[in-house]
Amino acid sequence: MSTAIAQTRFSVLDRSRTREGHDGPQALRDSVRLAQQIEALGYHRFWVSEHHSVPGVAGSAPTVLAAAVAAATSTIRVGTGGVMLPNHQPLVVAEQFGVLEALFPGRIDMGLGRSVGFTDGVRKALGRDKDDADRFAEQLAELLLRFTGGGPVHAYPAEGLRVPPFVLATGEGAGIAAAAGLPVVVGDLRGREKLFDVVERYRARFRPSVWAQEPYVVLAGTVAVAESEEAARRLLVPEAWSMARSRTHGTFPPLSPAEDIERLAAPGGSMSDKERGLYESGLLGHVHGTAEQVETALTEVIEATGADEVLVTTSTYDRVGLLDSHRRLADLVDRARRATPAHA
Repeated sequence: MSTAIAQTRFSVLDRSRTREGHDGPQALRDSVRLAQQIEALGYHRFWVSEHHSVPGVAGSAPTVLAAAVAAATSTIRVGTGGVMLPNHQPLVVAEQFGVLEALFPGRIDMGLGRSVGFTDGVRKALGRDKDDADRFAEQLAELLLRFTGGGPVHAYPAEGLRVPPFVLATGEGAGIAAAAGLPVVVGDLRGREKLFDVVERYRARFRPSVWAQEPYVVLAGTVAVAESEEAARRLLVPEAWSMARSRTHGTFPPLSPAEDIERLAAPGGSMSDKERGLYESGLLGHVHGTAEQVETALTEVIEATGADEVLVTTSTYDRVGLLDSHRRLADLVDRARRATPAHA
């Protein structure tokens, strides 16, 4: 069994994806239920995300959803992957996480991103523009100050509490994380050469801080495990098609059943050449297959990057298949840990 896997933490990010025939409220309830199941499987964290005005995603208020998840679980760490800081005032974000930490002490993570709304209309509704992403480092410093204290304005009950911050490595995120001495979340697992370069530069530029004395790397990406490679591949189909549709029609739709999408892709189906190209590209490079195949792929990327944690971000229409995938991965990790001496 893999020593690299045995020594790595595994966590789950759920995007509260909507599915054909199910509405947004159901997607949010599904996220809370999944968190309970993920906790029972022994994963380290369960994170939720922030998206605005996206038809295929119900998770628009991550700190609110994190509160529901934390209330429904008891041991697993709960956080955000992430709160998009340019969309919010740092004081308000500090207050929200302060409340979460006060209610669920020792279980809250603060994952932070630098993206703003995807369209001009969304950015206008949020009172933001594209340039606000350039203020992320400044906003991050202000946010962290609210927890350590300083200045005439205080964030209660956050001040004095310790909520671990993580930075999503979009754009300049990895460099900002390194300069601030914070853990970084890097994705996706498909672009291996770029991934390795980002991690290497983050480690080289990391400066110890009160938040972290050493670099901490979280690899985020799709991991699908099933009884066969083809069954695992079919778990990837709904998200690949949703992404293809978003790039050809300008909207991110709910997830569809794999069999419906495969009929569209079959000879004589209605999938256009452009859609087909994007769809087939979206199926490539993800970590998927049998437990043995996934063990090999994960071992390779963990050993190459020295990653401390893997954040599984898999989305699919088949919720039974998704839970089975998470269970198979948890079993793989458990077997690796039982087979690895404690001092290894």
